[in-house]
Amino acid sequence: MALTEDAVFEELKKVIDPELFVNIVDLGLIYNVSIVDREADDQKDIKIDMTMTSPACPAGPQLIGNSKQVVGQLEEVAEVEVKIVLDPPWTPDRMTDDARDQLGIF
Repeated sequence: MALTEDAVFEELKKVIDPELFVNIVDLGLIYNVSIVDREADDQKDIKIDMTMTSPACPAGPQLIGNSKQVVGQLEEVAEVEVKIVLDPPWTPDRMTDDARDQLGIF
């Protein structure tokens, strides 16, 4: 199976926010996923731009570590870099309908 951005997003859905119990993709925390070919081999590096629900989010280190772990297990992945971005700031408007349903937000 070819490594695609969609496959990376699907893996990231396995990362659950420990405070909200919703995955980070449905929460809208993932801003961008890039797949970069490595020159030396057939492996790929994954770069993820991610935000937090607040700049001082206590779950931040856990979410970053879990994201690196699940994506790093994909075939062809050599390295995973997660960059925290705070611009634009996260708002509840970024959540999917599934996340809103789970949190009881209508």
